[in-house]
Amino acid sequence: MISTKQLMYALAVEKTLHFKKAAERCNISQSALSTALNELERQLGLQIFERDNKKVLVTPIGQDVLKRASQIMLQVEDLQQLGASQKAPLNYPLSVGVIPTIAPYLLPKIFSVLAHTHPEAQLNIVEEQSHTLVDMVRSGEIDTAILALPYPCEGLLSLEFWQEDFYWVAVKGEPYTGQTEITSDELTHSKLMLLKDGHCLKDHILDVCKITEQSANHGFGATSLNTLVQMVSGKMGTTLIPEMALEQLISQNSALTAVHLNEPGPHRRIAFLIRPNYTRMHSIETLMQLCKGALNEYLPDA
Repeated sequence: MISTKQLMYALAVEKTLHFKKAAERCNISQSALSTALNELERQLGLQIFERDNKKVLVTPIGQDVLKRASQIMLQVEDLQQLGASQKAPLNYPLSVGVIPTIAPYLLPKIFSVLAHTHPEAQLNIVEEQSHTLVDMVRSGEIDTAILALPYPCEGLLSLEFWQEDFYWVAVKGEPYTGQTEITSDELTHSKLMLLKDGHCLKDHILDVCKITEQSANHGFGATSLNTLVQMVSGKMGTTLIPEMALEQLISQNSALTAVHLNEPGPHRRIAFLIRPNYTRMHSIETLMQLCKGALNEYLPDA
């Protein structure tokens, strides 16, 4: 009889396309993994993988098998979580994906709150870009993800808990830094630096400001907001950051100032993404309320 372990091993090989790495991921020996997969292929009467000493490929019929295996494992996980869903919120480990433009600014706040309100909580955090996290939620690899909307996430439920605007960051004394508001038209006269492609914050900024990547004279593609702010400190240009990042990135640097972006908002909406049939809604709702409360404490005027 086919076992869930065999399916789990096969999905690990699909993920890594490498038997040794898949075995390490599953905490078993490579020989045990190979034996289990050989038996799985024998039981099915078909070949899932093509392998030699250099590479592993998924056969066309193997792709169909692995798609069904993923659905089966997701249903097994949901079944296992039925018992956990009857327990108190956050009493069972929760895997949470968070994008890089949220993680450093929200997580320290929420972990500080959890230490007092839910000391037994165990959050396993995955920091990745939006497209990766959406796929991980869909496949059941993680329970939920915290993303910035708008972002395409068809087939998933989005539970919004926060809205915020963008702030323009520049060295004090530069044009427009004496203002309380700045428009997108005024932004085009500054050397605006944005995150590299793949970060949804960049797309949100371009959309809110109604500017093209070419008209934004950014000239430097960073992988983190912290890097962008350091470049601003070095008088390399200016940037835009979300409100939740102000305290951590700006407050300790007296040479910088932040000016609110005067464009219709909210400029981005923060939400939890879950699968429609997810069984531990009480844990997500509890965590969502804790996140909202933590942000309200630090940003009372938001």
